[in-house]
Amino acid sequence: MALDGLGNLTPELAALQVEIEGYARRYGLDFFPTIFELIDADQLNSIAARGGFPIRYPHWRFGMEYEQLSKGYHYGLQKIYEMVINNNPCYAYLMRSNGLIDQKLVMAHVYGHCDFFKNNEWFAHTNRKMMDEMANHGTRIRRYMDEAGVEEVEDFIDVCLSVEDLIDVHSPFIRRRDKKDPYDFSRDKKEDDAKSPPRFRAKEYMDPFVNPREAMLRADEPEPSAVRKLPDQPERDVLQFLLEHAPLNAWQHDVLSIIRDEAYYFAPQAQTKIMNEGWASYWHSTIMIRDAVSSAEIVNYADHHSGTLASSPTQLNPYKVGIELFRDIEDRWNRGAFGREYDECDDERQRRRWDKQLGLGRQKIFEVRRIHNDLTFIDEFLTLDFVREHKLFRFGYNAGTEAYEIESREFPAVKQQLLQSLTNRGRPIIKVEDGNYRNRGELYLRHDFCGVELQLDYAIDTLKNLHRLWSRPVHLETALENAKAVLSFDGSDHHIEKGEPIELAGDREVSV
Repeated sequence: MALDGLGNLTPELAALQVEIEGYARRYGLDFFPTIFELIDADQLNSIAARGGFPIRYPHWRFGMEYEQLSKGYHYGLQKIYEMVINNNPCYAYLMRSNGLIDQKLVMAHVYGHCDFFKNNEWFAHTNRKMMDEMANHGTRIRRYMDEAGVEEVEDFIDVCLSVEDLIDVHSPFIRRRDKKDPYDFSRDKKEDDAKSPPRFRAKEYMDPFVNPREAMLRADEPEPSAVRKLPDQPERDVLQFLLEHAPLNAWQHDVLSIIRDEAYYFAPQAQTKIMNEGWASYWHSTIMIRDAVSSAEIVNYADHHSGTLASSPTQLNPYKVGIELFRDIEDRWNRGAFGREYDECDDERQRRRWDKQLGLGRQKIFEVRRIHNDLTFIDEFLTLDFVREHKLFRFGYNAGTEAYEIESREFPAVKQQLLQSLTNRGRPIIKVEDGNYRNRGELYLRHDFCGVELQLDYAIDTLKNLHRLWSRPVHLETALENAKAVLSFDGSDHHIEKGEPIELAGDREVSV
């Protein structure tokens, strides 16, 4: 069998990789070449602090996250067992101090992730050479630090990171606007476009240097005050709008574009956390139990596997929910427990014994892995029977007892809150309504609150950072205390203007 990649593995681990990879391919998993790197705990914590990319740009927050991970490891509070990067080839890291049974489990788990990265549609538009791209980003930002100063660039990165979630996660799949070819020199251009400076052909990463933004600005372009409304339609990709219209200098524009590129790369991972971890856990469990674990290792494996899937009374475990949902789907499609006939059956005993022996379970979970994300996964396959069997519930804060309490075990309430927490990755949906508000060049944003209010302190700090990017007053329409409100920041003072009352649903948590 061809060996995908050995990294710096010992001969024993290299042979183990060949073995585990063979099992994974036999079950139908399909993945990019996978390279395992053997590193110590400090190196793994350092790489994890950088999001899995050892050559990422320098920033103080990576040091802070490293300290947190390092202390958690040395105090025995947490331990990173595996880390795998969506890339071609895939890179995965093994901790040198782990025992052989842990290395087997991690390898099997990694191949599940690699299969998911390659075949899930939500990863289809991600950069498969992101390891190289991250190195490029790091080089550019280090150069800007040499030119403008470390603190100046780091402070600007802080500003960009505070708004990195303001992207349109569906834009890779939906064309929100007409795409214009910057190299279209056809004769049917408008006459005034002939005055524009020429654009030279260049690869995407070189375009800002070959065609500098300043040179592309039209000399006769009207001032923002002369533009009636910008954009024509509400713009959900706030970062793209800022890149096109905010008064940034060259290095600031490039840094913001780097933050946006990385935000789009990491977005599918947040959109598929439950599915991705559930899929990897399903396959490491299958491979280990059926093929890779000896009788002498079974107790050790069961201990580590159960720790990974342990339920918590206070928060949802994506590993647990994911693997159990995949197992439930496989079982239902094997028995034929789906479709109109099954749904209309109200005899509980007959539903439990339902078995048409269709044997479609394995085929169905591969289909689910390919087309769904967490939101559609839960919406489509979370059933009343599943909620009852796994004792999911909704809980909330009781101001009277000053404690969190179970509020409901009803299926609609549990599912509704799960879907709400997964919509837009649990982040607020913010859109640009007007970049020339009141004809003053001010930025007006709107929050589609969907029943959940913004945290006021976070919103105020974010408005400050948006003002730094826009250099003009910024406004955010949202909801506060069951009433419409507009938060404003003009560079020195905050202002809140409240309007008519609106109805808001309560914010709840779900546990399993």
